Amino acid sequence: MKKLMVLILSSLTLLIACSKDDDGTDESISKLVTPQIRARVTDPLNQNPFTGILEVYPCKDGTSIYYGNYINGKLTVFNGYYTILNGDVYGDHNRELHLPIGDYNMVYWGTPKYEEPIYNSPAIIHAGLTEGADLSKLYFGLRANTDGTYMPVYDLVYAVKPAHIGSEDLQTSLTRVGSGLKVILRQEDNSVFSSSVTSVKVHIGSIAEKMNFYTAEAENMTKTVKFELSRSTDATIMSNATVMLFPSAPNPLLELFITLEDGSVHKLSKQLASTLSPNTRLTLNVVIGKILPGGDPGDFTIEDWNEESETIEFPVVN
Repeated sequence: MKKLMVLILSSLTLLIACSKDDDGTDESISKLVTPQIRARVTDPLNQNPFTGILEVYPCKDGTSIYYGNYINGKLTVFNGYYTILNGDVYGDHNRELHLPIGDYNMVYWGTPKYEEPIYNSPAIIHAGLTEGADLSKLYFGLRANTDGTYMPVYDLVYAVKPAHIGSEDLQTSLTRVGSGLKVILRQEDNSVFSSSVTSVKVHIGSIAEKMNFYTAEAENMTKTVKFELSRSTDATIMSNATVMLFPSAPNPLLELFITLEDGSVHKLSKQLASTLSPNTRLTLNVVIGKILPGGDPGDFTIEDWNEESETIEFPVVN
């Protein structure tokens, strides 16, 4: 009888072991936690609830080494991906984090949504993510045009914060890491732009080529970003919806390329008094003399500067 009981117990032990192997579970997976998410955007004056897309990258505690995320019980390279409305998770189409209990170093990247118009064709080269990647060796990069210039980027907000999964929700204040630029072009008499002006393109130089994925530090501030101005309904102003840029070196070079219907292109250039710093938005008010067919807009000077706007004036075109 004793031998029979030993045999039964041995068989049960083997059956349990095989069952555990078959379903691929282990002690850490059986204790996966799905943390709640809340986020805010910090500016120099206050904190506002975040609305937009938020991505969360869990790293090993105290490091920049990417841990990953459990999906369907398996550790994968897919990070957390959330739609956030007024600071809280919204909707049913989010890719939630599922992590074992423990300490992590969380890296957050977000793209806010705004009521006001913003440039509608941003582009960026995203860092390639692999299992166990060192995020401090990865970058976001500018996407190139075919003429040697680069495209504006997305508005990006960022944070790094330690978290203990299992005892706390994920809450963080996000900081904008790019700079906004808006150009408003008008003629000194506020008259309608002639139909002979077919396009105005803006080049802004000394823009960082890339941004570190882990530190959000900008590097290699040698690139030129290009975008075009649009004519207002009454044709008295040419401007752009705010474009977002990686930060610049001090006093970046501004160039305007004004193309007339006869095919001639007139270039105007001036170094700005400002630096396009993280979490700032610069509005450039550009005033030029009246542009006539075959005319030359001439040179220009910068009249005033403060933290929010700069006025640039051109001489009258005869």
